[in-house]
Amino acid sequence: MIIGDKQIKRVVIKIGSSSLTSMHGEISRKKLEKLVEQIVVLKDQGYELAVVSSGAVAAGYRKLGCINRPTELSEKQAAASIGQGLLMESYSELFLSHGYVASQILITRGDFSDEIRYANMKNTLNVLIGRGIIPIINENDTVTVDRLKFGDNDTLSAKVAALIDADQLIILSDVDGLYNKNPKNPGAKMLARVHTITPEIEAAAGGSDSSVGTGGMKSKLCAVKIALASGIESFLGKAGTRDILIDAVNGTAKGTYFEHKASSFNLDEEQQWIAFHSGPEGQIIIDQKMKRNFINQKKNIYPKDIKEIKGRFSRGAVVRILDELEEELGIGRVNYSSDRLKAKDDNAKAAIDLETFVYSCDFNTQELV
Repeated sequence: MIIGDKQIKRVVIKIGSSSLTSMHGEISRKKLEKLVEQIVVLKDQGYELAVVSSGAVAAGYRKLGCINRPTELSEKQAAASIGQGLLMESYSELFLSHGYVASQILITRGDFSDEIRYANMKNTLNVLIGRGIIPIINENDTVTVDRLKFGDNDTLSAKVAALIDADQLIILSDVDGLYNKNPKNPGAKMLARVHTITPEIEAAAGGSDSSVGTGGMKSKLCAVKIALASGIESFLGKAGTRDILIDAVNGTAKGTYFEHKASSFNLDEEQQWIAFHSGPEGQIIIDQKMKRNFINQKKNIYPKDIKEIKGRFSRGAVVRILDELEEELGIGRVNYSSDRLKAKDDNAKAAIDLETFVYSCDFNTQELV
């Protein structure tokens, strides 16, 4: 299918907790069946699909004996260990009834920040999708600690979409699109097409309105920005809308389409990893004069140009580049360890190659598009 001037073939679908669970907090078979039926229609039409599915904690906490959704980490992880099995069992049974096989992949943020695991994960997903399997992906809530959490599956879905070079990211939730202000306010209008995520739009994005989910509109906008920077257009719509997935792929759904401007840039695969997954290990501080040369003239930074180094890191590590006022200019790979950089070798080559550097304006806020 073609949306605008882009051929859509590989699609990542993110399904939120509230889109899968009943008012009692358990998996709604009816909701799940309707979504699976639409995914099957798309598969029958030749689309390659991966599903990022929330719902493990919501599906499992009542089986754990909790009346309300738990807030303690250990209880949430215990609920996820129950609910993930229930969720996967339901997906597998429903897809098999239509002749398709589903697989389970549980991911932590550490799987993205480690380059070897990142590459292995990419290869595994490509093999599964290439063989016609439908990966069902979720964060590994059972073992993940806060410092390794994505925070929500919106962000995870965008990172998965970038990982597998998807053509489109579809985010389904309990909201029917992006509004120009809080949709509860009089006069709020849903935006059908968005090319620029402005500060006003970000300010209007509130928290999560769902009692069973973690991702609000802010997390969805963050996911969209990651996707757009990776060359992937996105759609946000309400899961309960009839044929929402089929219409989203066809470009006719009620909701919000996030599209590129003609001048939009794309990050290559290495830049995507550096910008969104790497986890910088240190900081390099440069003065204002060097900043101007670096930003305006795209001049390399040499060891002699560095004013201060924070943290210890090895050659090839990803670090942040800041000016004297601690404004982040971007992140990139270093050609030397922190110890070598501190030696100020006048004969050394560039401290950072521009080919492995990503400017902050390339992946932050409204300047993204």
